[in-house]
Amino acid sequence: MSEQTREPGQDTGAGVVVVGAGMAGVQTAVALREEGYRGTVTLIGAETHRPYDRPPLSKAVLLGTAEGSAFDIDFDSLGVTLRLGHEALGLRPGDHVLDTTEGPVPYDALVLATGAEPLRLPGAGDAPGVHLLRTLDDAARLRPVLERQHDVVVVGAGWIGAEFATAAREAGCEVTVVEAAGRPLAGALPAEVTAPMAAWYADSGAALRTRARVARVEPGTAVLDDGTRLPAGAVLVGIGARPATGWLAGSGIALGAYGEVPADERLRTTAPDVYAVGDCASFPSRRYGERLLVHHWDNALQGPRTVAANIVAAGGGRAPAVYDPVPYFWSEQFGRFVQYAGHHPAADTLLWRGDPAGPAWTVCWLRGDRLVALLAVGRPRDLAQGRRLIEAGTPVDPVLLADPGRPLKSATA
Repeated sequence: MSEQTREPGQDTGAGVVVVGAGMAGVQTAVALREEGYRGTVTLIGAETHRPYDRPPLSKAVLLGTAEGSAFDIDFDSLGVTLRLGHEALGLRPGDHVLDTTEGPVPYDALVLATGAEPLRLPGAGDAPGVHLLRTLDDAARLRPVLERQHDVVVVGAGWIGAEFATAAREAGCEVTVVEAAGRPLAGALPAEVTAPMAAWYADSGAALRTRARVARVEPGTAVLDDGTRLPAGAVLVGIGARPATGWLAGSGIALGAYGEVPADERLRTTAPDVYAVGDCASFPSRRYGERLLVHHWDNALQGPRTVAANIVAAGGGRAPAVYDPVPYFWSEQFGRFVQYAGHHPAADTLLWRGDPAGPAWTVCWLRGDRLVALLAVGRPRDLAQGRRLIEAGTPVDPVLLADPGRPLKSATA
């Protein structure tokens, strides 16, 4: 049926097709049933593995304390059809057809949940010993590296680089982290916040080399741009990720500056009956006054509820749902539990709660008298209470906020 003759949300029996079987895709399928959707739900994944959660890959799965991280979901009882090993090749919105390696798949509504793909190290190509850490197969290839206690070079001192370096040190590997910027997490947090984090590497026994790049990888060696040669039984590349949307070329669906699908406040794309959620999509935030692209687990957990509600609402009888969350993520690195909530770039004031040289401290960002973001290291109560203050938009007193002995929830103006 053509786009011109089809009514939005019209049910032809093809039902909802979700492309991408990670957290965002799986939770969309689950949320559809929770919202009372009774039509066909098909979940399509490029990997052959049963759908699994990704955070354990850099922790328990990598260290061998868990064999996998498959979602504990009975897809059969939910009436969700799994089509695994089906890679998305293209989309024909006018015909309401998704093209895959196993043939065309018609849909009444389509949810794009293909996530992100890691950036590769320029010049390294598929050199032996160079690894990524995004999939279950990636973790399986890296486990023997840690078990044999190889010398490891980690490229990138971001979140994934720090988590892998933590696991490698725990396994007894010698670890060198190479970062092109002058500090860890340079693209994520201000310099004054990341300054105390640099010491975490040395404390754990990992070497951190900043303002350095890996020029090439030779067997057993990583060669830096200044000629330094580092022993490297393995090289882990953690230099970021980009939305996995290349397959949408020619579909007519607009893409943003980072290759993401720019969804609207209801997580709809520019094509009728097509939604986008998770790492592959950005969304407009009324709360922060800008479009956000969030590559974190909580976004992949929360967004599907909005998508499912709006698919059901498109059938009539319900008000549409708007997606405007307080972004949240966490990271376990070098014996510390790091949590972040909010979005700090628009803030005009930064406040500290506690000594950043100590084991537990929090950074708060304010815009006027409103808390807009916070980073908590070893202070989970600060995170929980601060997140509620951000969501409510409650005015806070900066003097009270900066007192680490006072519960954050009591720092209201």
